[in-house]
Amino acid sequence: MPRVLLILVIVGLMAYALTDVWGADEDERAGLPRWLWVLLIVLLPLLGAISWIVVRVSRRSGAGPASGPGSGGSRPKPPTRPGPGPRRPSGPVAPDDDPEFLWLLEQEKRKREREARGRQEAKDDDSSESS
Repeated sequence: MPRVLLILVIVGLMAYALTDVWGADEDERAGLPRWLWVLLIVLLPLLGAISWIVVRVSRRSGAGPASGPGSGGSRPKPPTRPGPGPRRPSGPVAPDDDPEFLWLLEQEKRKREREARGRQEAKDDDSSESS
């Protein structure tokens, strides 16, 4: 049973790596052509799939080779494409989701309450002095 499970894990890892290589952009493949990655994954299933996943994760996290002045890179880094799925807005969608807006509302409310208390105290002082 453990052998069957190990074989299934390796086959699943290979299938994941192959589909991921097939959908990867050129800059995400660490300079190797797609056919070479496929060959590595098929001929060396465990090592090829793990090396692909390591390269892909390091490319996604921005730990790839640096480019810019003094880094030896001659080309600027192309913009990265967004991941699969719907795009999420970078900021709050509505004002009531914005913590800064809610904080400002709370400050205005407290200011109005202080002013109302001040007016009420002044009114109470005037009425107590006239009696």
